[in-house]
Amino acid sequence: MIEVLDRIRQAALELPETEERVSHGQPTFFVAGKQFAQFRDNHHGDGKTVVCVRTSGLDEQAMLLESDPETYSKPAYFHSSGWVSINLAGDKVDWDHVADRIAESWELAAPRRLLEAGGR
Repeated sequence: MIEVLDRIRQAALELPETEERVSHGQPTFFVAGKQFAQFRDNHHGDGKTVVCVRTSGLDEQAMLLESDPETYSKPAYFHSSGWVSINLAGDKVDWDHVADRIAESWELAAPRRLLEAGGR
């Protein structure tokens, strides 16, 4: 799983003013103190390897869950806020897509000053 986590770190930490901290035992990524991504591997014994990211809200969450249930699922604890989990298991992971979703999540969490300065 180190290689998978390294890919998540690379995508998240290349974004402006991002830091990684452990939150609830999980590698978690923050911008200006706001969480925008969390890596989970077998979280509470669920057998999944995922990255949890923000969406624009419950409507986007529902659309993603319906359109691609093999890729997206509802993450424990975050789903009521519109977050989704992206499946990172197997050899069919579209890493460019994962990086784009992490960047979109960063944009949803980043302060206006970073977005006005050109964002990512």
